[in-house]
Amino acid sequence: MDPQNSDQFSQIFVRSPHLQTLTLTLTLNQTVSNLKSIIFPNSPHNDAVFLSFNGKTLPDTANLTTLGIRPWSTVLAHVKAAGGGGDGGATGAESRDCYLNMYAEKKPDKVDPNEKLLSKWTTCALSSEPLKPPCVVDRLGNLFNKEALVKALLGKNLPKAFRHIKGLKDMITVHLAEISEKEGTTNSCDSPRFQCPVTGLEFNGKCKFFALSKCGHVVSAKALKEIKSNSCLVCYTEFEDCYTDKIVINGNDEEVAAMKVLVEQQLQSTVSKSSKKKKKDVESKVDNGGGNAPVAKRFKAVDVAPPNANKEVYASIFISSRKSEFKETYSCRSLPLGRN
Repeated sequence: MDPQNSDQFSQIFVRSPHLQTLTLTLTLNQTVSNLKSIIFPNSPHNDAVFLSFNGKTLPDTANLTTLGIRPWSTVLAHVKAAGGGGDGGATGAESRDCYLNMYAEKKPDKVDPNEKLLSKWTTCALSSEPLKPPCVVDRLGNLFNKEALVKALLGKNLPKAFRHIKGLKDMITVHLAEISEKEGTTNSCDSPRFQCPVTGLEFNGKCKFFALSKCGHVVSAKALKEIKSNSCLVCYTEFEDCYTDKIVINGNDEEVAAMKVLVEQQLQSTVSKSSKKKKKDVESKVDNGGGNAPVAKRFKAVDVAPPNANKEVYASIFISSRKSEFKETYSCRSLPLGRN
């Protein structure tokens, strides 16, 4: 290098992890941007590159001499990593809403009321399994699979809501008219499986249905209203227009409350009748000497006296046959009566 031009041209070193160490000869009055274009001549985006000296980032518009760069100084070249937007790695996941939602309690999923209603009419009230014959209904209008109810009765694990059911005598076997299966359909709780045998209305909870306790057939209220009759429209069994003969299937709160009162009255009358019967049986046994057998005759010693014996003398041998004439007084209280 010419000594006369040493003040104008100087050499510096450029070190980069992606490149080898470069030695550049340039004038120190150049800017950092000019130095970047010399280091990366083929890079169209110099914004992705920045230079640093003594641990400080060099601004693009600054002059090399003003930044303290002298001959034989070493400048570091860096390439920005792609991604993150260049904003320090901030993402939407760090927002306050996302943080709060992460620890917030999950709200229960909303249940479609139509699906809930359909499930009540197509599944067993005890096991929640799809209804399948044989089916039974209680006096409050709840439908059960007979098999599931028998298992619960044998295991004595009926829920508190069904404690009014003491046995199968409290249940009524019902006959549900099934809808004829179409091609491509399957039996599930998503669609009604039964219908009114008279009107064809679907058994889905949108229409009122009655279970006739005398015969067990389940018909719609519309059929009984249109065809006014005191006999079943299927088997012609006569019934009365009351809660005991016409049980509302899955009735509303008022209907269920009325049926509960009726069930409690029947239960109380049954208990009173059984208690009266037990009392009557006990009294009859007491009058008969503890049972239906004749009263035993009291034994007397004279009844088995030997022949030709004086009965009074023979009876005097036994204390139970003697009638003492002595009476207890203060003076002889400690003496055995009849032996002095």
